[in-house]
Amino acid sequence: MRALIQRVTEASVSVDGQIIGQTGPGLMILVCAMQGDDETAAEKLAARIAKLRIFRDDAGKMNRSLADTGGGALVVSQFTLAADTKSGNRPGFSAAAPPDQGRFLYELFAAALRALGPHVETGEFGAEMKVSLVNDGPVTIWMDSADRG
Repeated sequence: MRALIQRVTEASVSVDGQIIGQTGPGLMILVCAMQGDDETAAEKLAARIAKLRIFRDDAGKMNRSLADTGGGALVVSQFTLAADTKSGNRPGFSAAAPPDQGRFLYELFAAALRALGPHVETGEFGAEMKVSLVNDGPVTIWMDSADRG
């Protein structure tokens, strides 16, 4: 699975003009299930993100995790993280998991993160969504479950 993680002071996602998910200080996580991903990939990625030390400690260093801060997370499905831009001007998305598997792994990822303690809200899989956020820092981190065993 791939994730784009942004440390935020606030974030929200809306569908048809209605906010369906939001968080205060914490993380905005765009996530994409890739071909070949399984439950283990979703659970491991959630655990890595929960422990990711990108929040400031008392000395101002990025040394605290989401778990340490008690912050929340907004998780939004984002199949375009699978974009292949190696040739041409139109990205290809064939590396993304099929929609049914993508939905399953997206929901599993959000549930696994929630089980680790943070308050987690989500977008709506497959919907046309509007995402708003205030990136804190700015801090933006790219993670891929294929990068680690």
